[in-house]
Amino acid sequence: MNGWTVRCRQDVTYRINAVVDVFSPANEALAEAADVADGKRYLVVVDRTVDSLYGDRIDRYFGARGARTVKYTLGPGERVKTADSLLDIARTADQAGIRRRCEPIIAVGGGVVTDLAGMAASLYRRGTPFIRVPTTLVGLVDAAIGAKTAINHNGHKNRLGTYFPAAHTLLDPTFLRTLPARHVRNGMAEIVKIAVMKDATLFALLEADSADLVESRIATAHGTEIIERSVTAMLGELEANLWEHELRRVADFGHTFSPQLEMCAGDLLHGEAVAIDMALCCAIAHLRGLLSDDALRRVFALLQGLGLPTEHEACTSRMLLGALADTVRHRDGHQHLPLPTGIGSAVFVEDVTPAEIAAARDTVRRLQPIAANR
Repeated sequence: MNGWTVRCRQDVTYRINAVVDVFSPANEALAEAADVADGKRYLVVVDRTVDSLYGDRIDRYFGARGARTVKYTLGPGERVKTADSLLDIARTADQAGIRRRCEPIIAVGGGVVTDLAGMAASLYRRGTPFIRVPTTLVGLVDAAIGAKTAINHNGHKNRLGTYFPAAHTLLDPTFLRTLPARHVRNGMAEIVKIAVMKDATLFALLEADSADLVESRIATAHGTEIIERSVTAMLGELEANLWEHELRRVADFGHTFSPQLEMCAGDLLHGEAVAIDMALCCAIAHLRGLLSDDALRRVFALLQGLGLPTEHEACTSRMLLGALADTVRHRDGHQHLPLPTGIGSAVFVEDVTPAEIAAARDTVRRLQPIAANR
């Protein structure tokens, strides 16, 4: 018997729209994206806090159009990003009786919600469309605009996951008005990440508005441009490499040590761990002569000015080396470590040593008062 070769291509198109007050009864953006109509049923996966703030508005929005919603409500934080939650969402989808193609799952919340709902959608009946409505800054600029879904497993962040972009994503910055300040800072880390790697103008805008960005919930003179430039830069990285066939990714800046740090520290949000990782990697770049003293201090000053941490007691040599080893496995046997060569440019290195990491930790410690008093 002869063998067979199957060749096919997957054409992927998904839409991200900026909207204002998405659950206003007069706003048709979500109704059009999800084809909301009389008699249809929708599973809405929502964060508990978001449900307490916006749940009634969500119900009224669908109800006004004759549609029925079944909610699955998640508790806060990474601790719920588990296989148990994933299977619970699938069971709730069965109970809701949603149809496979024309009744998409609606995810309303932060990155945990969109990751979980997206993975459930990718698996339910081998693929059910879903719509993302991110309500956090990290969701607006990072977690809810790509193709990745995930759950945590076996003590590791995002160890199980799929590539399954939402059919539509609706970015509504008005949710930031009710976002706690710490979670604004959490999202700011991802904006700093892409600015350091790709966009010196964005970095300068962050510096100009840094004193007011958190308290104003990004409603500063340059707030809209900051979000737009961040999303544009991130999508520019993702579009050409959506399935991550190329494992050298500047979007991985701040994501070499941070996954392990976030899981083992226990008291860090994702963006806080990313900020600490960025600080360490900038110190490595500086010690290698890749990053000037002025650029290093600007990064530290911006991170600390935004209220983000740049070090943590969990960053022991053992933890950092273990984190790097796991990342090397994740990157198929290579470090592929993105390091800045200036504000807005980067290179990849493959040979960072334990001695360099230890020296970088010392640099980070020395820079704390300097950056804070700059």
